[in-house]
Amino acid sequence: MRRSLTAAVVIAAGITSLTVAAGPAFAANGNASGTGTCTGTGTATGTANGAGMNAGQGRGMGSGSMSGMGTGVAAPSGTLTAAQKSDLVAMVEEEKLAHDVYVTLAAKYPADSQFSRIAKAEAQHQTALRTLLVRYGLDDPTAGLATGKFASASFQALYGDLLADATSNATALTVGIAIENLDIADLTDAMKGVTAPDVLKVYTNLRNGSERHLVAFGG
Repeated sequence: MRRSLTAAVVIAAGITSLTVAAGPAFAANGNASGTGTCTGTGTATGTANGAGMNAGQGRGMGSGSMSGMGTGVAAPSGTLTAAQKSDLVAMVEEEKLAHDVYVTLAAKYPADSQFSRIAKAEAQHQTALRTLLVRYGLDDPTAGLATGKFASASFQALYGDLLADATSNATALTVGIAIENLDIADLTDAMKGVTAPDVLKVYTNLRNGSERHLVAFGG
């Protein structure tokens, strides 16, 4: 996003809160089944088993639902301001942050299956955003970077802070809550004033996904 990002994760009495100072913003494990309209170009019937993809977003989100997002969604492009382009570039790093933290926590706390499943969704989010970067001729700040590596010092620091606070299963889940709240807030902020149909659609899809992830983490 267009503001510098700093964050402090404070854990007290089993509660984690993320305080963001002038920074950009980014779900208990439930069982749900149903038919939902998938992000992208189709409707899928799926079973979501604790992946945060409730309301029929289980298999659909992992396959057909994301195919539209992965190809830049079936929406026309538009015009972005310089600030909106900056937001789009930063949002790719933010989705990588979520993905990389969840991949790391999935290995550390394998009993909490939310992390591995939601990490897959975050990878798909990155694909959608990278499609937009190509469409608008913007450089990808995450290209070629390994898990846990970031081009921006602010995201690199935040990655380390978040993992440092995930010292138990409980605090790891609260880190997930903090990330999704951050994502939702940033996406909401980034959507303001955007008229480009494809960017607005991807942002909306990503925010809807983050809201489901938040629920899956118990938020």
